[in-house]
Amino acid sequence: MIYDASLDELLQKVWDGKRIGQAEALRLYHLPLEELGALADRRRQLAKAIDYNGRGNEIVTYIVDRNVNYTNVCNVYCKFCAFYRTEKDDDAYVITHEEMDRKIEETVALGGTQILMQGGHHPKLTKQWYLDLLHHIKSKFPQVNIHGFSPSEFVHFREVFNEPLEQIIREFKAAGLGSIPGGGGEILVDRVRKRISPLKAMSDDWLEVMDVAHRLGLNSSATMMFGHVETVEERIEHLARIRAQQDKSRAGVPPAQATELAESAQRAPSGPVKTTNGAGETSAPLAGETPARPCGFTAFIAWTFQAENTKLKAPTVGAHEYLRTQALSRIYLDNIPNVQSSWVTQGQDIGQVALKYGANDLGSIMIEENVVSQAGTTFRMTVADMQRLIQDLGYEPRQRDNWYRLVRCRRGDGVLG
Repeated sequence: MIYDASLDELLQKVWDGKRIGQAEALRLYHLPLEELGALADRRRQLAKAIDYNGRGNEIVTYIVDRNVNYTNVCNVYCKFCAFYRTEKDDDAYVITHEEMDRKIEETVALGGTQILMQGGHHPKLTKQWYLDLLHHIKSKFPQVNIHGFSPSEFVHFREVFNEPLEQIIREFKAAGLGSIPGGGGEILVDRVRKRISPLKAMSDDWLEVMDVAHRLGLNSSATMMFGHVETVEERIEHLARIRAQQDKSRAGVPPAQATELAESAQRAPSGPVKTTNGAGETSAPLAGETPARPCGFTAFIAWTFQAENTKLKAPTVGAHEYLRTQALSRIYLDNIPNVQSSWVTQGQDIGQVALKYGANDLGSIMIEENVVSQAGTTFRMTVADMQRLIQDLGYEPRQRDNWYRLVRCRRGDGVLG
């Protein structure tokens, strides 16, 4: 074996928490999986060291929320999607306020603090329809954060409403929108996007929405759906574009200081707020209030392409590739403090293992999930399951809100634990 001093230097650079470039990321990708995982776990420890009064490396978080798809009507026909319908399909739908109320009431009864609300690109729903829905939810459930509308949806709104993005997002925020999910990120390389979703927002469009949202005081998540037609180099390019946007969103705030500001917001409670069903309380402000920190991506979530019932025929990748890509993401995204494990596509066992490959969060229990399940993956998880998986690794399980503030739950509830 030939000794390579430059590789040792790169490994030390990662261990010390220093920023790496794309060529270095590609080199790390080819490391033995367990070695890459150890480096990612080290970067997780550095990223979370000051969190939760210095207990960030003792705690693994999760959220209780519901994934609500307000319509399955969509006119972009993504090849990887098994969920969409046309207006003429018998099972096409648009949610009613009554149906939304029922879903949120069930979520709150289970201790939920948020709905993840996304839908297809419906060609006929008006801006007022969306504003009325947001107003209705926020007036009836003020304690519930609306984590809604992916960048691709906002690009669709811009075309249908014929209005600037900033105006649309500003009005949605005023109506009750609390944060934006990173759905539709797929791979932020237009060569890939033109193959898998040619009618959907391109890379610059997706990033523009996030840029505007961050400037207007909305946090968001960032995602990657991989394991289809992209190359490893294109995955790394995707990570580079997300990291660059995070730098831009936090312009003038060095990564270390931005993380410290974010964590100080988590450590500073503003008084307990009791949940509607009396099952618990939280030290965080009501969901939807603007956190006192620079806005940007709060978390990164990667998952693998699920092929069943889709039109995109591409060889899928397994758990080994998922863990490798998540680990590399943790190392490269040095300015995003949280990485979620994707148990929804990988199952409970790999979801748990991923907590040792850079992830510090197990995501949502997914009271309702339609898009991934339509593509053939139907893993399910309860709060008790999440707590067990976290505890079995020696961590303390804690429920959080969208801003990674801990939710204090009374013991003995049976639902929240």
